[in-house]
Amino acid sequence: MELKELIVQMCSLMSVTGYETYERDRLVELIGGYFDENYADAVGNQVFIKKCGRQNAPRILVDAHMDEIGMYITDILDGGFLRVVNIGGLDTRILQAGRVVIYGSERIIGVVASTPPHLQKAGDSKKLPEVTDLLIDTGYTKEQLEGMVRIGTPVGFVPEYTELLGGNIAGKGFDDKACAACAVWGISQVEREALAGDIYLVLSAHEETDRNGGAMAAANLIDPDYAMVIDVNLGKTPDTPKHETVAMGGGASLTFSAIVSKKLTKMTASLADGQGIKYQYSVSPSHTGTNTPSIALALAGIPVVDVGLPLASMHTYNEVIRLDDCESTAAIVRAFIGSKEIAEVFANEKA
Repeated sequence: MELKELIVQMCSLMSVTGYETYERDRLVELIGGYFDENYADAVGNQVFIKKCGRQNAPRILVDAHMDEIGMYITDILDGGFLRVVNIGGLDTRILQAGRVVIYGSERIIGVVASTPPHLQKAGDSKKLPEVTDLLIDTGYTKEQLEGMVRIGTPVGFVPEYTELLGGNIAGKGFDDKACAACAVWGISQVEREALAGDIYLVLSAHEETDRNGGAMAAANLIDPDYAMVIDVNLGKTPDTPKHETVAMGGGASLTFSAIVSKKLTKMTASLADGQGIKYQYSVSPSHTGTNTPSIALALAGIPVVDVGLPLASMHTYNEVIRLDDCESTAAIVRAFIGSKEIAEVFANEKA
């Protein structure tokens, strides 16, 4: 399987926050063969372990959150309409007329209803509706829907993917399952004897709604010597501030922040330099917007490097990533988990 196919397959899985294990069987079938064992914990984190085969080896945690933005049903209305509430940061500017999947007893395709301009009141076009004001049109009757869905049923975007020019892909769920796929790809390319320690890939839960949730619980259980957190980073487009974004096609980003380990970040950069891996720097002064603080502040403190995959149109059903950036991200993972130097420094520091 090629990296692009792995990304599309993983991102096609439904994993709206709170339902991270909804398609766990498919996930294990897809990536379980790259690992020695796996489990899902009580929080919804899914952990995949690859052992190096040595006693008392360092424990290396690689985190990429599994959950994605979506909606929950709050009401079933006459005429086959559903009212919903957002789970995570949905951008209502793009929701109207969007296609969604309702994950009831049957999978139902719906469309977010949009009021035609002809029927809008003066000034309506300038107002941003709340998610709770929007309706999903299913085409069913209320009675039919009540037999297939309930209050709390999850709703996600239709998993459709478009190849753009320049090696770009557009679709849903790249935040953050594209990073998870890059991590899997990188780990799969390192032979057991070349691993610097035992690898714990954490596909964590609850990042989109509570960054102090899933990742911290996983770190508390695993007790790693050091960790890498991989999440999407805001890709630069003509309408975005330069200092808040990273270049699409510039490679994976390494973040400098008050919460990251400066030593681990610099060692990771040096490792990428030595192997010719393309990367760029970003700065998040107080908070990375990722699971890094949750892991860094777990237990007695865990050294963390924060890696970002450039992504445009974040939190929409047409997020955009570049394959060369994905390859860069996977390569950094591969180099990181195979670095005996990093393992020796941080395992000794913990001891």
